Amino acid sequence: MKPLRTAIIGFGKIAEDQHVPAIAGNPRFELAASVSRQGNGPAPNFTSAEDLLAALPDLDAAAITTPPGPRYEIAKLCIARGLHLLLEKPPCATLGEVEELRRLAEAAGTTLFTTWHAQHNGGVAAAARLLAGQRIATMKIIWHEDVHKWHPGQQWVFDAGGFGVFDPGINAFSVATAILPAPLFVREGTLFYPANAHTPIAAELAFTSPAADGPLSASLDWRKTDGEEWTIEIETADGATLKLLDGGARLLLNGDEVAASGIGEYPDLYARFAQLIDCRESLVDVEPLRLVADSLLVGKRETVEAVTV
Repeated sequence: MKPLRTAIIGFGKIAEDQHVPAIAGNPRFELAASVSRQGNGPAPNFTSAEDLLAALPDLDAAAITTPPGPRYEIAKLCIARGLHLLLEKPPCATLGEVEELRRLAEAAGTTLFTTWHAQHNGGVAAAARLLAGQRIATMKIIWHEDVHKWHPGQQWVFDAGGFGVFDPGINAFSVATAILPAPLFVREGTLFYPANAHTPIAAELAFTSPAADGPLSASLDWRKTDGEEWTIEIETADGATLKLLDGGARLLLNGDEVAASGIGEYPDLYARFAQLIDCRESLVDVEPLRLVADSLLVGKRETVEAVTV
């Protein structure tokens, strides 16, 4: 079968570290080009999606890994050219944009895949199986890391539409929505905004769920300077305790390690992308993005000291 000629649009760290090796390791895909405003990335490289599409009319697919702001307009251009699309998280800046892309892709007969890479960690599927049909007694999400380590020089994360601490926090939401047996709803929260920012640097949130009988909470914080903590701990009504560590890469059941499975986050993403293209289907999951939007709608605002990255 002829490989799918694929371009990466928005060539930054995540594209270089994750998308390039995942494409190289999957014989269904061939990296045909890249786009970056700075002109870096695998050749041939272009500085705009328009130039890419004009120069390479035989492209089959694209992975869009830009910041969320320009995703919608770029994706519209690609769908109009008949390309299958893989969107990095978050898929767009707003829920409305994602819904319109869903409609456009369906009308064009192309695949649209809104990816949440953390859902493809080794412990996530096993956790979902263990929680299926269970009542949830408690859930505690802790997602703490250092913005200066993970986004050096990227002050745009604190601009309007930059997501702030929800940029990593949406990974936690994607895992939680994948493993819980019923939807999550934001009940209340406090969002901590640096004095010079339009997006929060930390958030403390409380949730409800039809599957839960007790407290559900999330602590998101970009101010941790001594390593990362990406954990979700859940206690079921029958007394079992599940704990996902390292963003879902590891799973403990009642303190004992459960063997992880899978081929890795991004290799698994591209394997799923190929399956969707073969079946001429789309997979559009907006639940993690909905939780971000709902948090911003109901959360109280507190101002904290200014931050520069």
